[in-house]
Amino acid sequence: MNVNDIVAAKIEAARLRAEAAKRRRAALAAARQRGLAARHAQRLRNQASVGQTDGSAEDTPSPANDTTKETP
Repeated sequence: MNVNDIVAAKIEAARLRAEAAKRRRAALAAARQRGLAARHAQRLRNQASVGQTDGSAEDTPSPANDTTKETP
């Protein structure tokens, strides 16, 4: 094995690593897109189930904006 063979082997190994990294990035990007689409769809479902609100505190009852008075 001479120097040219060693260099060619190293170049091939680097090319294979680069291709594997590209495939990993593509898989992660696809998974991210699926996750974002699912998140967006869930958000739309949640908004549809709550109804049309303007985002004010009056529309979302919680203990923080509970106006009923409890007598001790």
